[in-house]
Amino acid sequence: MNKAFVKEPEFDGRAYCPKCGQLGTQVQGVTLDAFLRPAARGDLGEDAWFCGFDRCDIAYFDLFESTVTTEHLVRSVYPMDLQAPICGCFGLKMSDIEADVADGHPSRLRELLERSKSDQACCSTAAADGRCCMQEAQRIYFRLRGGVN
Repeated sequence: MNKAFVKEPEFDGRAYCPKCGQLGTQVQGVTLDAFLRPAARGDLGEDAWFCGFDRCDIAYFDLFESTVTTEHLVRSVYPMDLQAPICGCFGLKMSDIEADVADGHPSRLRELLERSKSDQACCSTAAADGRCCMQEAQRIYFRLRGGVN
């Protein structure tokens, strides 16, 4: 069959990291502006994808396989750096979730849930993936408790 008549697959909004193959999380320019050093910001367009794989050094990439590594970020980010806050807005760290598990009560997570509903939450500029951290924080809590992965 002549390739001129083969239909290209339609883009479904998903993009995979060109280094590790992880499904990326789409982010907008406001997130990139908040996390990338000015010299690296020009390497990506208005929209890009965040690679959330903890063992990959690519932080952001686009559909043209342009990449920005974690060394070009203005600060370290979770999950690439486990000491970095999971919640960029309110500073919740892995140690806070571990303390909730040790206490047997998710008091810090509940406080975070309430604060995440407030006007102080600024996930698009405080989170590397531009999204609220509650789902990830809860996932970690249950994993540490020996529950769901």
